[in-house]
Order: sequence, then structure tokens, then C-alpha cells
Amino acid sequence: MSVICSLYLSMIPLYSLYFFFFFFKQKTAYEMLRSLVGSEMCIRDSLQVLSGSEGNILEDAKAIEVLTASKVLSNEIAEKQKIAEETEKAIDQARAGYRPIAFTCSVMYFCIADLANIDPMYQFSLPWYIALFKRGIANSEKSDDLTTRLNSLGDFFKFLLYKNVCRSLFEKDKLLFAMLLCQRLMESKNLVDAEVWRFLLTGGIGGKPDAPNPAPDWITDPAWGETVRFSQLKKLKSNNFLESFVTNIADWKAIFDSATPQLDKLPEPWESVLNDMEKCAVLRCVRGDKLTPRISQFVSDNMGPQYVEPPSFDLAACYSDSTPTTPLIFILTPGSDPTLALLTFAKTFDKSLENNLVKAISLGQGQGPRAEKMIEAGKTEGAFVLLQNCHLATSFMSRLEMICDALQPKECHKEFRLWLTSYPSKDFPVSILQNGVKMTNEPPKGLKANVFGNLQITPISDDEFFTSCNKPKEFKKLLFSLLFFHGVIQERRKFGPIGWNIPYEFNESDLRITVRQLVLFLNMYEIVQYDALKYLIGQCNYGGRVTDDHDRRCLVVGLNEFVAPAILEDGHSFSESGTYVCVSNGDTEDGISREGMMEHVKSWPTEVLPEAFGMHANADIAKDKKEMLLLLESTLLTQSQSGSSGGGMSRDEVVADLAAEIAPKVPKDFDIEMVERSYPIIYLESMNTVLKQELIRYNRLLVIMRNSLKSISLAMKGLIVLSAELDEMATQMFNNQTPALWKRKCYPTLKPLASFVTDFADRMSFYQSWIDNGQPNSFWISGIYFTHSLLTGGLQNYARKHNLPIDLVVYDFKVQQTDNPDDMLAQPDDGIYVHGLFLEGAIWNYETMELDESKPKVLYGQVPLIWYNPVHSDQLESLAYPHYKAPVYRTLDRRGTLATTGHSTNYVMPLRMPSSMDETHWIKRGTAMFCSLAD
Repeated sequence: MSVICSLYLSMIPLYSLYFFFFFFKQKTAYEMLRSLVGSEMCIRDSLQVLSGSEGNILEDAKAIEVLTASKVLSNEIAEKQKIAEETEKAIDQARAGYRPIAFTCSVMYFCIADLANIDPMYQFSLPWYIALFKRGIANSEKSDDLTTRLNSLGDFFKFLLYKNVCRSLFEKDKLLFAMLLCQRLMESKNLVDAEVWRFLLTGGIGGKPDAPNPAPDWITDPAWGETVRFSQLKKLKSNNFLESFVTNIADWKAIFDSATPQLDKLPEPWESVLNDMEKCAVLRCVRGDKLTPRISQFVSDNMGPQYVEPPSFDLAACYSDSTPTTPLIFILTPGSDPTLALLTFAKTFDKSLENNLVKAISLGQGQGPRAEKMIEAGKTEGAFVLLQNCHLATSFMSRLEMICDALQPKECHKEFRLWLTSYPSKDFPVSILQNGVKMTNEPPKGLKANVFGNLQITPISDDEFFTSCNKPKEFKKLLFSLLFFHGVIQERRKFGPIGWNIPYEFNESDLRITVRQLVLFLNMYEIVQYDALKYLIGQCNYGGRVTDDHDRRCLVVGLNEFVAPAILEDGHSFSESGTYVCVSNGDTEDGISREGMMEHVKSWPTEVLPEAFGMHANADIAKDKKEMLLLLESTLLTQSQSGSSGGGMSRDEVVADLAAEIAPKVPKDFDIEMVERSYPIIYLESMNTVLKQELIRYNRLLVIMRNSLKSISLAMKGLIVLSAELDEMATQMFNNQTPALWKRKCYPTLKPLASFVTDFADRMSFYQSWIDNGQPNSFWISGIYFTHSLLTGGLQNYARKHNLPIDLVVYDFKVQQTDNPDDMLAQPDDGIYVHGLFLEGAIWNYETMELDESKPKVLYGQVPLIWYNPVHSDQLESLAYPHYKAPVYRTLDRRGTLATTGHSTNYVMPLRMPSSMDETHWIKRGTAMFCSLAD
């Protein structure tokens, strides 16, 4: 009997249970479950009958009946098992059809995951991404055709992801994200040459090019270096790009001179031979300032124009994506204040500060407990709770994270929302950023949008306020002028240091208090109090934010033009060309209306012209180049540092070769003892002390460079442990960046690694020549580590020679008719000759021997050799001449901090340069001198 039972049980293979459970998940799950239960009951009954049967089983009719039924059931199970196997194959085949979209989505996820390397606020979690993908599945176009379905789902989700991520990004990073998304998707299809992509981001790695510059009048040395390195890429080298470039130099000059080089076709055969990314790389070499719009065109051509047109800020859409347990985070930028927008939005829900359904608090010391109470009250009342400036309450952030994690839907009113504002901060809780709805709302871009938008803020938009002044015509003219002034000082930020040394946070609150004071002063006095207004605006309202003296000078100069009697004259222009003109009151008694002002602003060009800021057209090129470098440097932060540089070489191989190339250019330490013997410290020659101190500083740098290059070479070969410090250095060298390890002991520099090595070698040659040949007739100021020591040494020599207190000795400046130090055959009797300065915002005219306007597309000019002539401070007034007092900086950054020596880490001194133009002209242009450039 037991043998028969075993035979029966073998009729139901164990692996068939897999198919029962598999089908349980399908549409026939209920029927299969019933079949399984029935099979178990049948087996139980069969076993019970067989075990209870006595005698010959063939004579037992009931047993025969049970066995017959079991046979039928076995056949049914075998049939269903066969169907299950076929269904499994169909499911596997269908699942395999969706693998391409799964692969694409994984590529896009890691694309957004890398954004956190750019800014700590760019955090996105995998659950958020999966939830967004489910929305894409539900809302994308359906189709029975798999290919059509995959295409529609991929396109829909890609744009859905772009829109949702873009609202969390600053304006400067939206094109970066689109470019990164485009590049990663193309790379997943093997459409990207890693060698070209790496060059596009870094400009290549290498020293001074061997090939001579064929057109130094318009090709700068850094641009020529990039061109040579580009020609060495595999595809370009095989097609003799460099020879073709030199041969057809006139055609490339036409592209350089073009107003829109990003749209021009390249000289043949390169227009036909190169792909889109390679054309972007070529443009980086020839006209790098236009690379950003070319990248925008690259993204548009490969993904669609909608990916270069970021969606506008939509607070309602952000709210609809949130829940009572999902915080909404405003990521702030200088000049932005979302409070007013939030209060306006809250009114659509009948919530306001007045009815206590909007609860707001600015976080700071001791405000944490109050904020907790507001959140608890808001949860029960359904209020909007706004916690402002979270970046100022780092100690409260861990508690805030716990509060957000503890929010439960059942405990919160359905209309409750927690709103947070914060500047980017590494202390902001990552979990809140990953699970919350992030938003950025930056001030309107462009002068036209700025003035137009500010006409709609309170109190200007309030009709009662707008008509409250008893001098309506004067008020409206001056109001419009102040709106223009506000727009100008905000928009100057985009020009970088040439606009403001420090990017100040001028915002709407400054404008509000200013226009209120304007009404107050106009109503109080019969005569317009221009001086009082200028003092309040320039020294208090806006000037209270300004910490740099040269920025304050620029602010005051600009304000003098916007708060002046000339504003009240009809047709007064804010720019030289007359493009930007003040409003006219017309013949009406009350003057122009607010709507009339808005219509007037609409007539302005969308693209702001540099002349509106008093700047040269070259300022736009400098701005575009700055934006391009920021875009590429930020993109580099998202790149894997363990992969290949292209051309088959790994990162370790590239870094090892680079270290081997740089190491021979790092000389031995200077022999200080020998220098002390040759140049002893004597009372009447301070330059000997300057030399010794300079060599001591450079020796410290030489030691760190030599040791780190040796260590990095060994680490790349696996002979020593790669420490975190060395790994960081390797990454920076791979990206053509000067290692931070060197910068700790280095003079201020903004140069990339290739240019830094060349500049460093020139500095070593300068000091070696000083040691070998004696004090130079003219000092190369760019090569001086501590610039102030050289200038102080010149003053000290004069003071000791003439027995004067050094604090009564100042420099007078005499510009020479050459920039070649070899033309100076001897040192001056007093003072020093200096060469090596660069001029931005102007050039030197050798014919008139004064400052002149810059040449088109020439951003920096060489300053002639200057005689720093020490004189008694009482004599300086008698030596006066029309001049501009140009600030001298060590690097293009301009801004610096006050060091322990009492000197700025960047600012050197003011230098009087002859000029027949009023100094306000050069102040608005941001004209300054520099010891070192950035390339």
C-alpha cells in the first residue's frame, strides 16, 4: 500500500508548486488558488481511502473511483503546468522588452545623484525617483506596440524628470543638468568619445606648446595651447588638424571676429568631419566665451528645445506635489525672498498672518522651541508654518530632522504644510532634502525683467502709495530712476569681480525702504533733498551692505547719476546710446501712471547691453567666459574620477605621466646661506632682505611640490598607500587643476595646472637670475610672492637714504614708453622700475600716454613699465595731473581677506594712471590692474 501511495504522490512533481505561486501573481490568481486547494483536498481524501482499504484494492470500487479522479486531476495539473511554462516564457520575453527603458532610467538616476557634488542642497532619494517614475508610467501615452510604448514612456519620463529637478536647481545649473543628462544618455548608446568629452571639460593637460603661435595678434597663448592639445586627439591628429588650422588661419579668424561664432559653419573639411561635441571643443579653443550657447544648441539638437527652456517657477505646482508630511524647501540666492510670494499664495487658501493660519519665524539663537510650538499648532489647525533662514540655526537642524521624520498623516491636518527657507548649507538635513519638495526662486534675470518685476512689488504696486506724494511728477521720475538703479546694481553681479568685488545681497527690502524715504522727503521739503537722499541710499540702505571700499566708490558714483536734478528733465538717458531713457510725465498733472511705466519698460531690449552699466562691450565677453568656466568646472565635479581620460589611458596613468613631466621643472631648494653671503642684510639696501624672505617662502613651496610629486608617482604605481590627500591631488591633476595641497603654501593663483607649471618655472628663472646676475633693473611684480614686501622695500630704501619717516613717504608713478624690461639699462636713482602688470577695462595708449578704451575682444592689456618713484607725501599734490586711481590686485578675484600682516590677501595698492576722461568713467567700467591672470 505504501508503494502505491508513493507512486501516486510522484504524479504531482514538487516543482509544480512554483508555477502555482507564480500564477498566483497573475490575473488567474484566484482560480489557481482554488485549484491548489482542491488538489490538496483530493490528495488528502485519496490517502485516507487508500490507507483504510482492506484486501485487494482492485475489488474496492470506492478506491478505484478515487484513483480515477486522481488520474484526471494529475492530467489537469500537468496541462496547467505546461501552460505555466509557456506563460513564464512569455512573461520573461515581455520583461526583457522593457530592459532598455530600465537601463535608461538607471542612467538618469545616477545623473541626478551626482548633482550633490555641485551643491549640498541637490539631494534626491531613490524612493522619490521611483515614485516619479510611477507617475511617468501612469501619465505617459499608452500603446499596444511595445516600441511605441517604450519611446513614449522614455520621452515623457525624461522631460518629467527634467522639470521636477530643474525647479530645485539654481539658474546657473539648469543648463548643466540638461547637458549632463544629454551626455550620459548619449554615452549609454556609445555616442560619446571620452577623449573629446574630457578635453571639452578641461581644455586638455600639457605644458607650453612646441608649435609657434601663427597669429599672436588675436590668438592668446592659452587659446593656442588648447588648440595644439585639441589637435593631438586621436581623430584630429590622424586628419592633420593643426596643419589645416595654420594653413586656413584667415577662415578661423573670421569665426573669431563673428558676433555669433556658435552658429557659424567651420572651415571645411571640419564642418563635415567633426560631430557636434567635437565642434563644441573647437569653439572652446577659438571663442570660448560663446561655448555656453553652443552647448545649449548641442542639447537642443540632441534632446529637443524644451530642455534648454527651464520651466518657470510655479508655487501651486510645488504645493500640489506635497503632502502634510512633506516639507517644502526654498533654496535661497542673494536677492531672493520668497516670503511675499508665499503669503500671496496662502491667501488663496484663506490663510494669512492676520488670522494666524500662516505662522512665520526667522530661526536663530533660542528660536528652536518657538518653532516647535508653531509646528505643533500648525498640525492641528491646518496652518502654513514658515521657518526662515534655517542655515542660521545649525544646532536646531538635527531636531528639525526628527520632527519631520515623526510627521504622520493621521496626526496632521490635511492643509498643514511646513515651509523652510535656507541658503545652501552642508548642515541642512539630507533626509529632509531628499524627501521634501525643493524650490529655487531667483530674482528676475535681465534689466528689463528686473525693473518690470519691481514695479509690481509692494508698496509700489499699491495705488494709494503711488499717488500719496504731493510732488507727483518729481516722485515718478525719481522713482523710475531708483528702480533702474536697483536693477543696475543687482545685474552688475553677473559680471563677477568687474561688477562687484563681493557679490552683495541687494534685495527688495532695500528698494522698499528707499522708495518710502523718497516719498517722505518729497512731502517734507519744498526742494528735492538730493544730498540727503544720496546719503541715506548710498551709505545706509544699500551702502550698509557694502564692505569693500572700491565697491562703495562704484556704488556712490552710480547713485550720483540716478539721484540728480538731470533726472527731472524729459528725455534723460541712462545710457550713451539712448536705449534706456527715463519715463516722461507728459502733460498730465499727476504724471505718468504705473501702467505707463510698465509699457515703457516693455520697449527695452530683452538682452541687456553693457552700456547700461557704464561698461565696455568686452564686459559681456568676460561674463560669458566666466559662465562657461563655471559650467565646465561644475560638470567636472559630477564626473567619475576612476575611469579613463580617453585614448585608452586610465586616470592613474595620466597622473603618473603628468607627475613625471612636472617633477624635472621643480628645482632644488634655493641656498639661503649662499644668498646671505652674496646679498647681506645692510641698512641702505632693503631689497636684499626682500630677496631672502622671498626665497624662504618659495623653498617651502618647493619642498611640498617635490615631495608630493614623488609620493603621487609611487602611489599611482601602487608602491605606497594612496591617502585621501594624495587621492584629492590626483583628481585635481587629472582635471587640470592646481592641487589644493600646493595652494596651501603657494602664492595666490587662479591658473589651471598647465599654466601654473609654466608660470612657476618663469618665477624660478626670475629669482635664479637675480641671484646669479644681481638685482634686476626692473622687477617682475607678477613673480613676487609677497608683493607688499617689494613695494615696502622701495619706500624703505628712499626713507633711509633721505632720513625720512617711512610713513611720510608715498609713491608717485611715472609710466614709461615701453613694456620691455630689457630697455631699462640701469636702476633708477630712487624707487624701482616695475613690469608685468595687466589692465582690465582699459588699455594703455602709447601715443597719448594715457588710458584709452579697450579694443574689441581684448579683455586684458599689458601695462607699460612703471617707475615707482618715492616722494614726500607733501609733494604729491604738486605732482597732481588728471588721472584715474586704479586698484591693483594680485589675481582676477579682486576680493581678499585681511591677513595677520595687516595687508589684504589680494589688494595691493592704488596706482595713479594718467587719463583725460573723468575717473567716474573708469570706475563704472571696473577698470583695475592685476599681477596675475587666470589662464
